[in-house]
Amino acid sequence: MEQYIGLDVSLKDTAISIRQGGSRIWRGKCASDPALLADIIRTQAPQVKRVVFETGPLSTWFYHALSAEGVPAICIEARHAQKILNETLNKTDANDADGLAQLAEAGFYKAVRVKSFDAMLARTLIGVRKQVAGMSIQLSNQIRGVMKTFGLIVPKGKGRVFEGHVREMLAGNDGLARIILPLLEAWRDLRKHTINLDRQLLAAARNSKATQLLMTIPGIGAITSLSFSAAIEDPDNFKRSRSVGAWLGLTTRRYQSGEIDYDGHISRRGDSHLRSLLYEAAMVMLTRTSSRYDSSLKDWGVKLRERLGIKRAAVAVARKLAVIMHSMLKTGEPFNKLAGVPT
Repeated sequence: MEQYIGLDVSLKDTAISIRQGGSRIWRGKCASDPALLADIIRTQAPQVKRVVFETGPLSTWFYHALSAEGVPAICIEARHAQKILNETLNKTDANDADGLAQLAEAGFYKAVRVKSFDAMLARTLIGVRKQVAGMSIQLSNQIRGVMKTFGLIVPKGKGRVFEGHVREMLAGNDGLARIILPLLEAWRDLRKHTINLDRQLLAAARNSKATQLLMTIPGIGAITSLSFSAAIEDPDNFKRSRSVGAWLGLTTRRYQSGEIDYDGHISRRGDSHLRSLLYEAAMVMLTRTSSRYDSSLKDWGVKLRERLGIKRAAVAVARKLAVIMHSMLKTGEPFNKLAGVPT
């Protein structure tokens, strides 16, 4: 008979539960190492059909490593699983593994598409660049705030201009300089790292045909296009381009019960960083692009802005951008500014 396995994965240990014929036949625990888990599965469940575990920090590694070992690994949506697992009286790792094994046996789960290591590498590059750039901005703001306390108002400026103003104003103030200069040196280091990461990001964008294709859209730069292509991976992962907007949380939520029926705010599910990038691109298209970049999409967004306001119009344009970008990846055709706006 076929066996079904649930894995409750943590950083140190993984709880294992094996079911067969509607009952548990074995459970245990081992170190969170896919190679060790694969050996245990081959020994205890030679006819395993499904091995289920939840999304988490180790899920990408576990999925690819177990799949390479020939294990039928399935990563499922943690929020969906928790609604079932929370029904147990005692919350333990072993009980969670039992619950996941029952979900595997019943087939009552929502499988998650696990991204490849190449896609995760691109997403990591974008995330680290954002983090380092944010830390640099925070340090510069802290320097301005500390100096303002002593009546030293740093003029507007970035990069070397900012550093020159700070050093000039600290001249003759040795006490404050001993405090500010270490912050300034840290700020310079972060700036260097940001520039290096920017070069890596631009190189990755130049080497990707999909990214170059998406950058033909006005307002879409290297970061947004690389983030989108890494998130989508294969356009065939979505049957319809319209599904991408809902996948990114850019469609309105609906509540209907009896006589009550209304649409709320957007769901904000999915990749929050990519959603914010598309929103920013939509704002750029509606407010900053010149007339030579006019398109049917921009005209449609401008009309919405006059009727609904800039924020709602930007959300709508961001949703249409997601649909258009997926369609471009599927067809391989560049952006057509005269094409009609998809519904």
